[in-house]
Amino acid sequence: MTLTRSHEAPTAEVRTARSAARPARRNRRRPSAGRAINYLLAVVVAILYLFPLLYLLNTALKDDAQFFANPNGLVTVPNWVNFPDAWNQGNFGAYMVNSVIYAGGAALIGTVASLFIGFPLARGYLKRPGLWNVMLVLILFLPNAIITQFQLLLRTGLYDTQLGYVLIMSVAVGIGPILLRGYAKSIPVEIDEAAALDGVGYLRYLFTFVVPMARPALVTVFILQAISVWNEIILATVLLPDPDKAPVTLGLYAFQGQYTSHWGLLAAATMIVAGPLVAAYVFLQRYLVSGVLGGAVKG
Repeated sequence: MTLTRSHEAPTAEVRTARSAARPARRNRRRPSAGRAINYLLAVVVAILYLFPLLYLLNTALKDDAQFFANPNGLVTVPNWVNFPDAWNQGNFGAYMVNSVIYAGGAALIGTVASLFIGFPLARGYLKRPGLWNVMLVLILFLPNAIITQFQLLLRTGLYDTQLGYVLIMSVAVGIGPILLRGYAKSIPVEIDEAAALDGVGYLRYLFTFVVPMARPALVTVFILQAISVWNEIILATVLLPDPDKAPVTLGLYAFQGQYTSHWGLLAAATMIVAGPLVAAYVFLQRYLVSGVLGGAVKG
């Protein structure tokens, strides 16, 4: 009986595998240069986006004496009273209610319209889908037909009404159908077939199956259109001459005309107008990012 050594010398293949594994372990422990550059770029982009908001907030916390003494310096004694003063003097409460009605109503109608356009295009239910896609892209670059929209509302009796303004803003679907078309392609066709075999109708299928599965894309379309309606000022000036029906952008424009030299109040009013959009993005950003990426990658 011969005794064998318990620790045999590793073969050449084993030595090669071990030598290849050591650098891999070192790479896992040590962050790569590319990742560090990505983090650095992300920090730079965040600073570029946050700096205007921080600068605006810094100005909003100054009274007139502090601003004219050092317009670009950091605030020493915060003047928080600028925010309630701007809110009350500018009557932004009523303007905010109008803007919420316009942005929410138009975005809801536009999102539903985008769903009814994007899903059939994704499934090929419409003839010549390529032509439809070209038309949707061209719409993004066409200017608003202000005179035509004015005449349309005037002849239908909806001029200077909240309903007319909501309907006009809701047709500006923008990139919504394109995003929903791309996202709908990620939904398996087998679900359509199974629902059809169970006797599910088209409208019921859209709202009970497609809407829950395409929620990120739908929220993205809703946010984008709501932001567009919230920031609109040209059409609001033409279609809503009544000050009581004016959105918050017209309220800010009127406030700027009255308090031109009060930069702290103007900055506070601007923060009040932009605040709801910033808050909406912070709470819904995960839907926004997933919806955009889903429509871009899967489409």
